[in-house]
Amino acid sequence: MNAVNAVNRAGPASLIRQEVVARQLELEIAEHFPVGRRLRVLDTGLGDGDQALRLARAGHTVTGLESDPALLAGVREALEREPEGIRERVRVVAGSGQDTGAHFLPGSFDVVLRHGPALATGNADTTLAGVARVLGPGGLLSLLIENEAARAMEPGHLGDWPTALAALEGAGSAEGASPVAAPGPEALAAALSGLGTPLTRWYGVQVFTGAEAVVDDERAVDAEELAGRTDPYRGVARLLHVCGTRPSGEADRDPSDGGHENRA
Repeated sequence: MNAVNAVNRAGPASLIRQEVVARQLELEIAEHFPVGRRLRVLDTGLGDGDQALRLARAGHTVTGLESDPALLAGVREALEREPEGIRERVRVVAGSGQDTGAHFLPGSFDVVLRHGPALATGNADTTLAGVARVLGPGGLLSLLIENEAARAMEPGHLGDWPTALAALEGAGSAEGASPVAAPGPEALAAALSGLGTPLTRWYGVQVFTGAEAVVDDERAVDAEELAGRTDPYRGVARLLHVCGTRPSGEADRDPSDGGHENRA
């Protein structure tokens, strides 16, 4: 799909975020797994299901967790519009990243995504523990979080100087952001290491485009993707895409479990 046409349909910020994250995730998967391997993917916080559907179309088996009933219904409707072969590769479950222990056995998945807002709401430790628990040996963990260091950027670009100053002074946050600061890459690196999934790489997402962005050139996505992996630009992105990997030598579970739901 032409990027500009997709922006007009989905909204600039949403489309650019999804496209940039998809490119970054594709790169990580290509570097971590053999070509052609069909992966078991868990998406905790499906949202509109964009990443889950992309991965299913690429041939992977995807399980999605979503706690919002409206979003869950939207994903199921989107699945109905997909070919049968893709629908068969996607399973949707009501729940959140903190509920993984109730649904899945340890080490059940090759790739675990957490692209929802939980890491910006003060329960990062619990959420990280839940998603890391179900990641198998050699597995890839992908997290999308708000960038605390860039909270003044968007209000500054919009000329909202009181909000920008409040963010710079630590007395508030940009409009629409969580009042609880999300951890930065350094803090997340320590947290991921403690969970046995050391940080391997991090990217910026939405360096140039905020919620009010107007995009009429498909090169905007290319610029965002390049800036997101280039210093110093990635450090002032609105969001951070953080990736960690569980060492392949770790024993975790009986491979015959196949990632099935834990019904015990």
